[in-house]
Amino acid sequence: MKYLAVLGRQPKISLAEIEAVFSDIERSTNKVCIFDVSDKIPDINRLGGVMKMAVELENKPLEYLKELPEGKITFGISDYSKNASKRSVISEALKIKKILVRHGRNVRVVENNDVVIPTATAIHNGISGRNIKKVEFIKFEDSWYKVIGVQDIDAYTKRDRMRPARDARVGMLPPKLAQILINLCGDLSEGATILDPFCGTGVVLQEALLMGYKAYGTDLSEKMVEYTEKNLNWLTNLREFSLDLDEFKVSQGDATSFKWQKPIDAVACEGYLGRPMSKVPSDIDFKKEKQECAAIVIGFLKNLLPQIEAETPVTIAVPAWLRESGEYSRLEILDEIETMGYNVNNKSREGLLYYREGQIVARDIIILRKK
Repeated sequence: MKYLAVLGRQPKISLAEIEAVFSDIERSTNKVCIFDVSDKIPDINRLGGVMKMAVELENKPLEYLKELPEGKITFGISDYSKNASKRSVISEALKIKKILVRHGRNVRVVENNDVVIPTATAIHNGISGRNIKKVEFIKFEDSWYKVIGVQDIDAYTKRDRMRPARDARVGMLPPKLAQILINLCGDLSEGATILDPFCGTGVVLQEALLMGYKAYGTDLSEKMVEYTEKNLNWLTNLREFSLDLDEFKVSQGDATSFKWQKPIDAVACEGYLGRPMSKVPSDIDFKKEKQECAAIVIGFLKNLLPQIEAETPVTIAVPAWLRESGEYSRLEILDEIETMGYNVNNKSREGLLYYREGQIVARDIIILRKK
């Protein structure tokens, strides 16, 4: 079965996530990708970098809508084709509506100010794949797709902002990014143990639990361990998730020397990102931060290596700093990591920077496997 994914704000990261979990991507642009999955239906709630998920239609939208049960129909059209135009999208939608009305159907078309319907608009109008009579169709070149899921913005917000223990001083890892880091480890078996050696307030562990994995976290700070335990206890007590307290464990420990308990099936984490910065650092400050952060990453990976099995995936977000040129400068550690005993899966380093426009310290995602 062919699926279409609408990619997030940083499409290369979204593409890497989809390819890691599902299969080789058949076709892609900087907005969407097409991929084939035969054994399972992609769950958008497990994909941090995907805004919408759609399945290919055998027939065109009109034929699909004609077969729906009696009652009011609400639909909208997005067109991700290269030569899409607002006029053609509106014309197509109105033509379909006119024919359906002629057949006695009550129809509403979701208004659209562009060639694509924004995620928030899709959710507001209920065309998010949950109601069979409220549908968003996506056109991509010569093919049509039906949306089966839209990223649940409110759910991310709830489990990010309602957690009882938060600390802006240690950075606020977005749940979306935590999902991406886990997914970049590949298609893991249900119940696999995910280790986060820099667990902070527990965001990666939280998302691991919600994805059906066991969570194991450590942190140098006793305070962060307490925060993580508090947050995960809060999460497991939410009725909507039905999680088990026995599915996670948290300990205090230095990632450069700690001896973790086995099994460790995958490692997903955000390392130390250095001091928070509100402006581009001077050359002296930049050099100092870079050396300190590199030493921690290298120390952690050396400590981890003998404790994991061959082929164990390790995904880590490390800092990259904005420079006066407008470009980000990364840690120059990949050759050392490979010499150490890891394969670097994204050594070209193209595109796996996670950041907001103008952000001083970006997250640079490195994907590894023990040789």
